[in-house]
This record gives sequence, C-alpha cells and structure tokens, in this order.
Amino acid sequence: MPHHKKNTVQDNLLPPSESRRSAVDARIPAYAGTGTAAAPPPSGRRERAQWLATELERHNVLYHTLDSPEINDEHYDLLFRELVSLEQRFPELQTPWSPTLRVGGAPLENLEKDAHTQQMYSLDNVFSVEEWREFVERMRRAAPRISPAFWCDPKLDGLALELVYENGVLTKALTRGDGHTGEVVTATARAIRSVPLRLLGQSRFPMLLEVRGEVVIFKKDFVALNARQAAAGEKVFANPRNAAAGALRRLDTTGLLPLRFLAYSLGSVVWGNDPPCAFHHELMQRLAAWGFATPPAGKLCDCPQKVEDYARTAQHDRKGLPMETDGIVAKLDNFADQRRLGFTARAPRFAVAFKFPTEQVETLLTGIEVQVGRTGVLTPVALLRPVAVGGVIVSRATLHNEDEIRARDIRIGDSVIVRRAGDVIPKVIGPVLAKRPPEAKEFVFPRSCPACGESVARDPHETAWRCGNLSCPAVRRERIIHFVSKAGLDIQGIGRKWIEQLWDAGLVRSPADLFAMTVEELKHFERMGQKLADNFTQALDTAKNNATLTKLVNALGIRHVGEQTARTLAKNFRNLDELAAADTVVLQPLPDIGPEVAESVVNFFANPANKEEIARLRDLGISPQGDAEPHPAGQTHFLCGKSVLFTGTLSISRAHAQALAESAGAVAASGISKKLDCLIAGENPGGKLVKAQQLGVTILDEKAFMALVTKDV
Repeated sequence: MPHHKKNTVQDNLLPPSESRRSAVDARIPAYAGTGTAAAPPPSGRRERAQWLATELERHNVLYHTLDSPEINDEHYDLLFRELVSLEQRFPELQTPWSPTLRVGGAPLENLEKDAHTQQMYSLDNVFSVEEWREFVERMRRAAPRISPAFWCDPKLDGLALELVYENGVLTKALTRGDGHTGEVVTATARAIRSVPLRLLGQSRFPMLLEVRGEVVIFKKDFVALNARQAAAGEKVFANPRNAAAGALRRLDTTGLLPLRFLAYSLGSVVWGNDPPCAFHHELMQRLAAWGFATPPAGKLCDCPQKVEDYARTAQHDRKGLPMETDGIVAKLDNFADQRRLGFTARAPRFAVAFKFPTEQVETLLTGIEVQVGRTGVLTPVALLRPVAVGGVIVSRATLHNEDEIRARDIRIGDSVIVRRAGDVIPKVIGPVLAKRPPEAKEFVFPRSCPACGESVARDPHETAWRCGNLSCPAVRRERIIHFVSKAGLDIQGIGRKWIEQLWDAGLVRSPADLFAMTVEELKHFERMGQKLADNFTQALDTAKNNATLTKLVNALGIRHVGEQTARTLAKNFRNLDELAAADTVVLQPLPDIGPEVAESVVNFFANPANKEEIARLRDLGISPQGDAEPHPAGQTHFLCGKSVLFTGTLSISRAHAQALAESAGAVAASGISKKLDCLIAGENPGGKLVKAQQLGVTILDEKAFMALVTKDV
C-alpha cells in the first residue's frame, strides 16, 4: 500500500462515498477490529486465503478509490505478506483477482497487440462558445428530436485505456493504439491499484464488460516522482501524461509510478441479467458502484447553456483539480440519441472536447531552421530560447510556411508569443513589436533544398515550397522514420533517433534495409548491447509478421494517403501488387478517393525506385493481404463494389449492419456525396436522407437492405 494519502475530488454528482462504501461492505466482510462488525477471520487454509484476498481488496478500494482508509499501512502489509506466503506455498490458492497479482515484475520484452471489439474514437474539439453552439446546431439538424441534456466532466490529460472484464473479473487491458488495435498491457493494469481486479457487487455483473477511461498521474504525485528521479540522477519527465504513457507502453509492472485509472465510458457490453443503462449519468453511477474511480466534478447539464456555464467554472477551478486537464468533455446523456447520431471515421457526433484557452508565454526567437519532410515539403521551424508552456519545456515551434512568416512579420531576434496549439503542438503566434531590437533580421526562404541542394518549387495552388528530388537524402530518411512510426508499421523501440543514427552510419537507405540488418551490425552502436540488439531485430520480425495491408499502405508515405484512405484501399484490393496495378479509373469510384488522390497513388506505384522497394519488401516476407475477396463466379451481389452509408436508427447495431454490407462486397462511405451508391435509412434519418434524395442516390429502408444481405441477388 503506498505511503502517501490520496487527494481525490469527490464532486462527481454520483452516489456519495457512503453509498459506494456500502457496496464495498455488502460484498466484502470487514476485518474484525476495524470498526465494523464482522465474523472472526477463518482459519482453514483455502478459506483463509479467500478471506485475505477479499479483505485486502476491500481496503484497496477504501484507500485508492474512496479515500476512506480503515487501517494503517503496517496492518495492510501484514495481511498482504500473509497472503503472499500462503500463495507461494500453495499456488492453487491464488484467484484471478488476488491482490498479489498487483505486485510488479521485470518489464516485459515487447508489446503484444489485440483488436478492440469496438473502435476507440478520438474527440473533435471546440475552442470557443461560438464553436460549441455550432456543434450543438449540427447535432440538432442531424437529429431534431434529441434531448438537450449533456453529461460533462473534465477532459483528462492522460492515456486512454480499455479494461475487459468477463463475469466481473479483469482479463485484459488494451491501450487505445490506432483506435482499431491496441497494445496489451494487462500486467501493468493489474499493478494500478485503482483498477478493480473484480467488480464490486454480489451479482448481476455483465457477462462481458469493456470499461474505458484514462490513466493519469496526479500533480502532487508527479512532483514527488520527478524529485525522486532527480535525486537518483535519472531523467525527469516532461509532464504527467508522458510519464503515464511511458509506464504503460514499456509494460513496466514494477508499480513504482503512481498511476491511477479513471473510468468514463464503455466499449462492448453483454449485459446478461444486469439491466443496461439508458443514460450516461446512470452509467457513471454504475461505474462507481462497480468500484471504479471516475473523473472528479462530473455533472449532468440539462441544456447547452449550462454546459457553457460548466466549462467556465471548470476553467476557473482547473488548478484545484488533482490531475492535469485541458478542457471538458460534453456528451449527450441519452444513449438512444448517441446511437442516432453515430460516428464519423474518427470521432463521435454526439460528444466533443471543449478545450480551455491555451497558455501563452513570451520568449526569444534565436533562429529559423528549414526542415525537409517525407513528401519534400520545406517547413520553417522556430528555434526558441527554452521556455515552459503548459507544463512542457519548448525550444522549437512550427512556423508553417513562408506566407505565415511574412503575414505575421516574424523576424530572427524578435521576442515572440508562443502557445501549444490544443495544448499539444508548439506554435509561434507572433512578435512583440514593442520589444523588436534594431538588429532583428527578416528571414529569406531558401530557393534550394537545404538537404540536397536541388532547386525547390512552389505550386501556385499551395503555400508550401517542395523539393522534387526523389533521391533527396532528407526525403528518404523522413520516409523511413514515417515507415517505423506509430502512423506506419508502429515498430516498437525503433524511432527517429535510431533511424538517424543508422542513416548517418550509412547502414539504412530504405525501409527494406532495416529488415536486412543483423544483430552483429547493430551491436557496434553506442548503448546497443546484445540484449537491445536482439530486441531491435525481434521488433522488426514482429512488425513484419503482423503487418496489415492498411498499415503497410499508410507506412509507404504515399502523398495524400492517410490512415482512412489506406483502410479504404485495403478493403478493395487483395494485396499490394493488385493495388499497384490499379489505374485512376478503378481508384476514383472508391469512397474518399478523388482525382488528386487517385493520381498520386498511380504515380507512386509507377515510380521505378518505389517498384524496386516494394519488390524488396515482398522478398523479405512483407506482403500482407487486404480485406477484399473476389466474389464467387456467377454470384454478383447487388451491393458488391458499391459504397453504402447508414443513417437513422436501425433494429440492429450500426457495426453489425456495416459488417453485413461489407460481407456482400460493399464498402463503407464516410458521408453523403455524388459518389455514394446507396443510403440505408432507418428511423429518424435526418438531413442525410434529404441530401441523398437531392443527389439522386439509391435509398433503401432497413427491410430492403436486410433482404439483400441475407441472400445473393
């Protein structure tokens, strides 16, 4: 049990701690002598072990979730050591929820991955009251009869985590990852003491329950953590979020970092005998009753105006919260309304992050450096006197492009105002003209590439200068960095710094070169011993074996092709060779692919150097298959190859309906356009139906759709 007292804000508008404590006491009998009546602890070996496990779990919840400890650390440790001793002598006594599973071990060698049963989405942002009102108006146009009530709570600055419970027992934990596939961090999650190893309550557990929330480090714990790091001569962390994310993704189960899990939503649920929730505020009550800590100061707001009031109050009270926050989250309270609105490709239409105004600070612009990206774009970067912005030390910030520098009249030597856009990306707002020194210098944008010396060009329709040299060393290096990054194949432990070292040593000139490297070659690098070299090559093997066509297409860095477009291509082509053979006539009818994207894809695969690279990857065993399958001869389904979109409320889940459509050969569209082939309209379809009618799109009701997907026509 940690030797520091927890400081949780208990203003959740949820059942008070006494009610939650009653739930604890109802399931787990109190220890004799702690102030609550209880039978004497059992003496039989198996009964004693079970009693110790439940009693320790009760004290864990009282201490870490309810901030209401009954016993001191010494008493807790005494009970804990007794249980450890019993389980060591008789391993069969250890239950899947035993508190001893929270004891850390050595960090695991690599991260396994697993798919989320339901996508974990991001949130769209609004930055002002006007933008919030526009968001509300968009919802009302899409679903005129929605309830105006919203559940609001602080937007936590942590790492999203999904906990999977089967019959009330924790069985798996996944990070958000790319939203579709996350990293398995079950061992780390078990070491977080605010994560219930089994749910509170005597019965009525859902058979399957996926609880989603945020892993955070409280501000006071972060200060103490960095003090310990500094005293030990170790690296201090930039901010609590980085520390929490690093602990989870390293699978460091030592339990040394003070991680906390706060629950706020669900993924998949099989309710069983447990009645489902109709409203989000009911869900928050249910989460608390199950033993989860939840975001502090959550509140039900019965109209959009009260959400604005809540946001103002939350911004004013921000510093008083125990954890870092960068805004509030407002989501429709009614789950039926949430289902009516649904999701875009990346975010729910029923929820939004209302971000606080970002902190702005003043510092000195000491220089401007031009970087060359993987598509050849030249980007100016401000070199700054290091300054703290929003809890992070900033020494570099984007200046976007030449026009931006001129429009803001930014000069080298200026005092400038810096903020973190969305509390994430550092950005120079502009100069402090009153402090401009006489020697301040205008920046002249280069007309040749700083990496290869070739002339650069600017398209009349773009703001960016671009190096067109496909052999430019900076372009090639950045493409390799993108290939291994989270947006690419997400190769664990291999990032920008390692690629730059391998590039400088002349060992890597293309992504394929990475997979041909040996442990002996790697061991010559500083700080790269046998173990790290083994991990390096193992990470490459894992990426090679687990690569999907979506990931590989995205990793190739084709201009104008991002994650969503890569997913569309993977759904419509069986492999990279089939995609490479496609022309613009085949590509343009696909969802989200217009003439410019189609031409970019065709040009990429026509390039001889790219052809050679793809052949090398194939020879190395990197040739994943896509989701597309040829339809059986003589059985052409009405929906095969057609783009479909769903609107309104269906009798089955949207995910189920989409799966049925895709099994018939259809592809999912992200919105209404002239290229949409078919709109499936359920009840209360809203504005999409009107727009589809105006565009002449084929419209089917649910009955007609189900008739199509349950037989070949």
